[in-house]
Amino acid sequence: MGSIIVVIKVLPSGIDVDLEKLKDEIRKQLPVGTSAKAFDVKPVAFGLNALYVYISMPDNYEGGTTKVEEAISSIPGVEQVDVEFISLEH
Repeated sequence: MGSIIVVIKVLPSGIDVDLEKLKDEIRKQLPVGTSAKAFDVKPVAFGLNALYVYISMPDNYEGGTTKVEEAISSIPGVEQVDVEFISLEH
């Protein structure tokens, strides 16, 4: 069994969402067996920034990325969640 890295793009509901607090909430809400390895912030438009979350999880994780996407989507202040990239973890 190996591990994969999943890059998830999280769009906040507005420019007033505190991305540091959002990072903490994401860490708390991730399902058991997954972990946030890193975060990156990239500008989108008009002061809005996207939060990219690099998540490590087993390659045979039950349900794939669905549980992770649902957990992040349930956090207040999150507007949209998209899987951007999946790769084997080295």
